[in-house]
Amino acid sequence: MLICDLIRNQATISAEAHQTVLEVASMMVEHNIGAVPVLQEGQLIGIFSERDLMTRVVVGGKDPARTPVSQVMTEDPLTVAPNDPLETCMTLMKRHGFRHLPVCAGRELKGVVSLRDILLHDLDEKDDEVRMMRAYLHSSPDAG
Repeated sequence: MLICDLIRNQATISAEAHQTVLEVASMMVEHNIGAVPVLQEGQLIGIFSERDLMTRVVVGGKDPARTPVSQVMTEDPLTVAPNDPLETCMTLMKRHGFRHLPVCAGRELKGVVSLRDILLHDLDEKDDEVRMMRAYLHSSPDAG
């Protein structure tokens, strides 16, 4: 499976570099997401995650209402391409301890893959396999 298949119907939420941490954190809460790509003039320049919020804002003693997200985001994040296989994404997440990876064609944001997306997809596939096995078992004539 390709990454583009996983994000096909996804509405991509992103922040602008000049927005405050408070604005971006409110957006994250509203959409129930753990990380937001940060754009400047339509180009990906960073990602702001719950971890950034805790380590760079809360513990750093910064005022979220006055701090631009660009000052506390993770700059130049690792990205994956839409046509990369899902395994590439999973390998990078595991190796680096990320839960979110921006999907980009060049520097143009196409979406974000989260660990939750991958886990839910795997569960859906397993559900389908179980349904097919049950259908097969119920349709088999009893040997007798």
